[in-house]
Amino acid sequence: MANFKFDIQSIFTEPIVRVSSNLLPHTFRGDRRRALDISSKMSQIIDHMGELSAVAQKLSKPVTSSQKLRMVENQTVYVMADINGCDGDVVIGLLKVGAKNLYLFDNVGDTRKVDQAPCILDFYIHETRQRTGLGKRIFDFMLAEENWIPVKCTVDRPSEKLLKFLKKYYGLETIIPQTNKFVLYEGFFEKDGTKDNTQCSFYLKIWHCVYLEVTQSA
Repeated sequence: MANFKFDIQSIFTEPIVRVSSNLLPHTFRGDRRRALDISSKMSQIIDHMGELSAVAQKLSKPVTSSQKLRMVENQTVYVMADINGCDGDVVIGLLKVGAKNLYLFDNVGDTRKVDQAPCILDFYIHETRQRTGLGKRIFDFMLAEENWIPVKCTVDRPSEKLLKFLKKYYGLETIIPQTNKFVLYEGFFEKDGTKDNTQCSFYLKIWHCVYLEVTQSA
């Protein structure tokens, strides 16, 4: 858990807040002076949680920081806190998402350019609060806010814990192999519950060849 010297209740009027490049929670209401104060405190929270996430994943440097968030418009950080909990007011989780233009292999090995692909970029729940359902709570909140579904998300350099989390709660298991550091799952290229056209064409060709062999040998 992460304790801070300032009062976090002024920031977390809800257990989970959404933060973008202005470093203000989506629940913020106030004037310019108050905005400067809140953004400064949120900056400290994001930096600290980003560092804890990096340590937990054994990364050389944090994936998430307030400076990085300020520099981009299409990334969002979700931060979770426990207000008036048994341990006092503490910050307990962080989830960073964004959209990226990616070149990805589909189910049959063809390269696809995917514009603004939904990406999970960083995910951390404090070690003392893991396995309590809080990870799913913040993840579900993010999915609702972003209007995403799990199978349509790519994941940047996921840890083994994150892979197990996605399998346990969202049934994501079969990975489509990539040469970059992103992970995506079977179903990513499907549209409206139907198989992707490229994959269907591939299997249609196979069926056609089998049909010709059968008819010619008959």
